[in-house]
This record gives sequence, structure tokens and C-alpha cells, in this order.
Amino acid sequence: MPLTDMVFPVRMERIAVAAPLAALRPVLVAVAEFGGVDFDDDADAHADQRRALSPGEPDLEELHRAGRTDLLAGEEELRRRADAVVRRGAVFATAGWCPADRCPQLRQRLAGLGGAVVRLARPRGIDPPSLLREAAFTPLVRTYGTVAYPDVDPSLFAGVAYVVMFGMMFGDAGHGLLLLAGALALRTGWWRLPARLRRVWPFIAGAGLASALFGALYGEFFGPTGVLPVLWIAPMEQPLRLLIWAVGLGAVLLSLAYVMAIVNRWREGGMRTALYASSGIAGSSVFLGLGLLAGGAHLGAGLLLVIGACTAGIGLVLAAIGLFAGSGGGAAGVLQTAVQLFDLVIRLGANLVSFARLAAFGLTHAALGLLVWQATAALWTGGVVAAIAAVLVFVVGNAVAFSLEALVAGVQALRLEFYELFSRMFEIEGRPFRPWRVPTLEERSS
Repeated sequence: MPLTDMVFPVRMERIAVAAPLAALRPVLVAVAEFGGVDFDDDADAHADQRRALSPGEPDLEELHRAGRTDLLAGEEELRRRADAVVRRGAVFATAGWCPADRCPQLRQRLAGLGGAVVRLARPRGIDPPSLLREAAFTPLVRTYGTVAYPDVDPSLFAGVAYVVMFGMMFGDAGHGLLLLAGALALRTGWWRLPARLRRVWPFIAGAGLASALFGALYGEFFGPTGVLPVLWIAPMEQPLRLLIWAVGLGAVLLSLAYVMAIVNRWREGGMRTALYASSGIAGSSVFLGLGLLAGGAHLGAGLLLVIGACTAGIGLVLAAIGLFAGSGGGAAGVLQTAVQLFDLVIRLGANLVSFARLAAFGLTHAALGLLVWQATAALWTGGVVAAIAAVLVFVVGNAVAFSLEALVAGVQALRLEFYELFSRMFEIEGRPFRPWRVPTLEERSS
């Protein structure tokens, strides 16, 4: 598969379905059963899903008498679509969007019915609808919005970033293994849940694996039980070090988000948009320059300070040009540009500091684990009754910590994903691919 097919939404073709008027019904039934053509009609996505079509021409009176509301709804949908086609003499045509890799299948399906699929030029100024390839982390992106057709599909990046941030806040090997067990239960169908919920099992598995890995690095296994040695950082003993690493991780994620944002701005509006946008080269230059200034100040490196100041200055100039151009000009435009530049710098700092919550909630999780373990250890040496109480405290305490911290870490990782990362990558929103889909009776019964 070409790299572009992996990085961007599914490639769409503008097509026309054409056929003789005598074949109108069978051709439209075949297209409806195929379910891969978007006719630019949002109503299809919200239509009653209890619809079906008869392969042949049905007797509507008979359907009424039989109470077949599904077939009646399907016939009404087919009539509406037939009314929307363009008729010229003895032929008809209707235009829509189809995934490029599915066009040959549609062409082959219609050939036997006298229909044809004609490739059309893309309308100027109109982007095709967006369809992301189904992956474990795709729902995370859809929750935020629809990726514009020219933009990068951020599903893989978003998923990896989410599970890493979750794992850093929920770092406990025991709790991570429980999440992995839950994902396995979903995967095997041991939990009787709807199919749409079972599909998230890879997402939960990734979060569990990241939590277990960070727990091993922290030396946490249902708290500081001593089962695992500390391989990297003991959160309760080295909070400042954990904080520095959390902010550093945030800087890396923001940098990657800026790279994708630059690509998106370039594909959306060309070089100028990418150069002057606050989420493009201009904003990333300010971010890089501020980072170099911070590094130069910390290391006492004068050259680094000069490079950082120049980089940030160039970024601010580029951003000012872009902001002023979009403000409408005049004195009001100058004032608006100054305010937005100030906001740009402040937000960059706030965005970076926001990742400190990775350390803060990681410390909270470790503190709860320490509290439960200390209470358990204190009770354990007090006799049989106290030992039973210790086991209860350990089990209940870990259950409470697991439930609370899993919820908090999940929400906070989502918050960082949406507000700090996606807010840069998403400048415009696309239209989701909504194919016309009505099954036939034979397909439904198979």
C-alpha cells in the first residue's frame, strides 16, 4: 500500500452512474446494495435503518396488506433517489463520490445490468467526503470531529499519544494487567456487550500495556508492594524528575502535532497558508524558539539564546503577517493582531505546562497506592482478624483506586489530546462519507 494511502483519508473518486432508463430500478437497487456511493445527501445517514428492497418490482398494494413497512420504506427511498437522477432521452445519470479502490467492484456489478461508472473531474473548490480506514484508534478522532479530506489522518498518532499519556498517569503494573484482562474478555466475547463496545478492545489493551510498562518503570504493582524494583522513577520520591519528563513528553507531542499541522495547512491552502498560519510554520517557529530560549537559559549557552530569540522573532513576524491579513487591516486590525500574538505566546506556554498533569495524576495514583499499602501492612501484623481486614483493605482500596484513577486518567488524557494536540491539527472540518445503503431481502436473510 502506498504511503499516502496510509497517511491520508481514503482516496475518493467523483463518479457518475449512467444507464438506460429501462434499467433504472435494477441499477439503483444494485448501487443501494453495494453501499459505497455518497450522493451528497446527508438525509441517507439519518434515514430509518429498517429498510429493505425487493430485487424485482414489488406490488405496493400487496406490501401494504402484508404490513411490510421495511419494504415500503425501501421503495420510498428508491423512488426519492430515482427522482433525483438526471434524465436525457433514454438514459439517466446520477453523480456521487466513491472510494477509488471500490470503483472497479461497482463497475463490474453494474456492467451486467447495462449500467456504467464514469469518472468525473473533481468540482473546483469542493473537497470529497472523508472516510478514515477502520483502526483501533479511529473512534478517538471521530469523537473530536471529521478530518478534512486533504488532511493527515491522525488516528495512529492520536492512539499512541493517548495510551502513553494514560500509562504515565495510571502507572501500575497490577492495574495495567487488569486492563489487559478486561480487553481480552472483550475480545473473546466473555462480556456480553454490544458489538460497537467490543470493538474498542485494542484501545483498552493498549492503555493496559502502557500502564503495565510505566508501572514496571515506577516499581508499582498494586502500589509500592516491593514486588517490582524501581527501574526509572519512584514517583513519590522523585516528583520533580517525573514533572520534568512529563513536560518533556508534552514538548515532543506538541512538536509532532505541529509537523502534522504544517502538512495540513499546506494541503489545505498551499505554501502561504502553511507559512503564515499560527498552527503552521509561524506558530511552530515561535514554539521552537521559546524552547531554545528555555534551553539556553538553563544551560547558560549564549549562542542558543541568540538562535532561540531569532527563531521566535521570525515566527512572530510571520504570524503577525498572517493574522493582520485575516483581520481586515486598519487600526482595528493592528490591535487585533497584537492581541492575538500575545495570546499565541501565552497559549504556547500554557499548552506545554498543561502536560504537567501527567506527573500530577501519576503522583496521585502512586499516593493512593502507597496509602492502601501502608494501611494493609499496618493491619497485617495484628492477628488473624486484622489480617482478614488487611486483605479487605487491600482489595477494596485497590478497586477504588483503580476505578477512580482509570476514569481520571482517561478523561485527562482525552483532554490533552483534544485541546493541546487536535486543536493544532484541525483548522477546518470535513464532511463524513455517508454512502447510500439499502440492503435487499436476499442480502438481509443471508
